[in-house]
Amino acid sequence: MRTLAVLGVAGLAVLGTPSVASAHVSAQPAEFTQGGRATFAFRVPNERDNAGTTKIEVTLPQDTPLTSVRTKPLPGWKAEAVKGKLDKPVTIAGKEVTEAYRTITWTADPGVKIGINEYQEFFVALGTLPEGKDTLELPTKQTYENGEVVDWSQSTGADGKEPEHPAPALKLAPKKAAESDHDHGATGHTEGDTHEASVSGSDQTARYLGGAGLAVGALGLGFGVGAVLRSRRKA
Repeated sequence: MRTLAVLGVAGLAVLGTPSVASAHVSAQPAEFTQGGRATFAFRVPNERDNAGTTKIEVTLPQDTPLTSVRTKPLPGWKAEAVKGKLDKPVTIAGKEVTEAYRTITWTADPGVKIGINEYQEFFVALGTLPEGKDTLELPTKQTYENGEVVDWSQSTGADGKEPEHPAPALKLAPKKAAESDHDHGATGHTEGDTHEASVSGSDQTARYLGGAGLAVGALGLGFGVGAVLRSRRKA
């Protein structure tokens, strides 16, 4: 009983601690279907203890251009998607495309920033995703209020080892494979899906698990207290 009590208190201490955001800029969620659309968030943690983040700039690929970019309004931040002409026209979904989006930039209003030990999510919808490509890298520059710029643009090596400053990336599954996985309950995403629920859903699941852990810890603590009281009565 005393052991259960100790374990219960330990469970309360561990599960009561909030989770830490990813240590680098990432895409959440990050798995979609080739030829479809992607709605996700750039999750940006502030990694400095002496400055806040005030600007995020994403560079979009030009070899597999994106013809549709939509940003979700975020209070305190101004979003701007810039278009430009392509060096060579490309064909997307049977149509010739001569210009595409080049960058997406979020700039904080005066007095607004991602503070110390904080993170922010910048939602965006992109399309049409390229076909025949397994990964779509989205190099991102993070600017701090003191002028420091961190360039998250490195690709993962062939050995799978994560570099020091990895670029946010989307994993793209072929249509047939994605649809088959979806039919069997896997996590394949199809065109037109909105994945903000997936981002918030993971947080909700963590809360539920944390609540269950707290309940188990409290139960163990109760057993421990009862055992102590019974031993005192016998004495």
